[in-house]
Amino acid sequence: MRGKTDVTISINAWIRSVCPNTDSCYLTTGFHGRHCLVFVVVLFVVFKFASFETAAQNTRVTFTEVSAKDSNITWVHDNAMSPQRYLPETVGAGCVFFDYDNDGWMDIYLVNSGPSDFFTPKVPLKNALYHNNHNGTFSDVTDKAGVGGGTFGMGASAGDYDGDGWTDLYVTSYGRNLLYHNNGDSTFKDVTEKAGVADPGWSTCSVWFDYDNDGKLDLFVSSFVLYNREMSCGNNRLGKVYYCIPRVFKPQPSHLFHNNGNGTFTDVSEVMGIAASPGKSFGVVATDVNNDGFMDLFVANDTMPNFLFINRAGRKFEEIGLLAGVAYSDSGTARSGMGVDASDIDGDGWQDLFVANIDQELFSLYRNQKDLTFVDKPGEVGPATRLLSGWGLKFFDYDNDGNPDLFLANGHPDDMVETITTRVKYREPLLLFQNVAGGLKDVSAQSGGAFAKSFAARGMAIGDYDNDGDLDVLISNNGDAPLLLRNDGGSRNNWLGLQLIANKSNPDAVGALISWQIGTIKHTRLKTAGGSYLASHDPREILGAGNGKIDSVEIRWPSGKVDKLSAPPMNSYIKVVEGEGMKSNAGK
Repeated sequence: MRGKTDVTISINAWIRSVCPNTDSCYLTTGFHGRHCLVFVVVLFVVFKFASFETAAQNTRVTFTEVSAKDSNITWVHDNAMSPQRYLPETVGAGCVFFDYDNDGWMDIYLVNSGPSDFFTPKVPLKNALYHNNHNGTFSDVTDKAGVGGGTFGMGASAGDYDGDGWTDLYVTSYGRNLLYHNNGDSTFKDVTEKAGVADPGWSTCSVWFDYDNDGKLDLFVSSFVLYNREMSCGNNRLGKVYYCIPRVFKPQPSHLFHNNGNGTFTDVSEVMGIAASPGKSFGVVATDVNNDGFMDLFVANDTMPNFLFINRAGRKFEEIGLLAGVAYSDSGTARSGMGVDASDIDGDGWQDLFVANIDQELFSLYRNQKDLTFVDKPGEVGPATRLLSGWGLKFFDYDNDGNPDLFLANGHPDDMVETITTRVKYREPLLLFQNVAGGLKDVSAQSGGAFAKSFAARGMAIGDYDNDGDLDVLISNNGDAPLLLRNDGGSRNNWLGLQLIANKSNPDAVGALISWQIGTIKHTRLKTAGGSYLASHDPREILGAGNGKIDSVEIRWPSGKVDKLSAPPMNSYIKVVEGEGMKSNAGK
């Protein structure tokens, strides 16, 4: 009622300002009497609408493409493309946001191809580590750090596996994987053989998480198909060798490595039930879909049913994808799953799941029914992705309103697809969906010039590289330069950044449950691990508050400890130590 009165007063004030009397109304508008009043009211409505539209544009969040000249990131991915179209060429590569030197700023790691049974580089290829210079630029420190790779790389994941306070790096590959231990002096050491995690074959995604809640980070590694240079699926309809859909290749079991606490790992894939489900696995996310305090695994498979591994109290994993309704499409067919993620999209306290597929198959948003079953309700995402193939993707709160939004990075795996169909393209557009009352609204067109371009996108990581309080995006493009997108406008809303420091729980606090109160509104977020494709993300948590102020924060650690913060400082990063609460500011 008050709003109606305010509008009436505003209209009357507008009329008096334009037409203080009948004569002036005629002189100003050219209309007499009631017609003059109608004209003035219409003018008022138009003016107000324009004012609202201008205000909306001023508060709109956009992602700005940061050029190589501005960032100093000159590295380019070499996909080793050959006339033989060996399948690993089109699958990579990945990227990572992580703080390798503990200076409070996110650094960047990019994965490249390298020697294999089908590829001998003409010049040596390297992965790249870029140090954040704190001014929007980066410096290549690959050689100094000793993380150049030397394998046919796929992706990477960052995690402090030995709990020494320095983040380590695991690189997946076609051939064998690499584990780089962080020495704490801006250098790394290859400890792959000692640790026992080389995992020969073709590995794609990996994730650090604590499956048995013993306070140490364990490692899950997705395995793709059995493959070597002699294998082929034949020619396409044009009689040319192509990057084929891998239906003809045999699936392989993924691997679960238990952290022994002494720098070594034990392969527990068989005893924990992982090896019983061979797959053609790509994306993986560690999350807790049944709220039992143990992290489960959602794994995307290509041309096979997806897996949902339920963690039975750290003693066994049970694969229930079919029973849960996340294995197949609604029509009962297996799809080409690639990127995945998990988040509580509708704020009901239960983790929902997302998987991106190849064109024509539609992407899926699986809504958690709270009984270990899910219903696919993608909303606007479905029709928007019909002609797209999705790889990197992530739920994150890009506008700091407290709700998880969705960013999708796309690109078709077959570079010759445009010779077969005119509707599907090799390079594809990015998509951004804003969370509106638990639904996803496509806001790509208004979110920056990058969304009008097309890419051969693969890996995608999120992180606040400029420490301004909103999350930026890094995309690794197949056979091309990476794409760094700076979030401009997300930090106009209020926020609080948390750096969680565990002393009993796992070092990365994976599985922590964070809730924050803004007046009468309460938000909750589970700290998941992994998600996207071939990528690893900024480990800090940014809690959005809109135009409000956070009154309190509660952190339930995997150990069971609870920390409560009252009236935390807004628009800054803080450190929270398990069992001790807030200690100090962490960066800007």
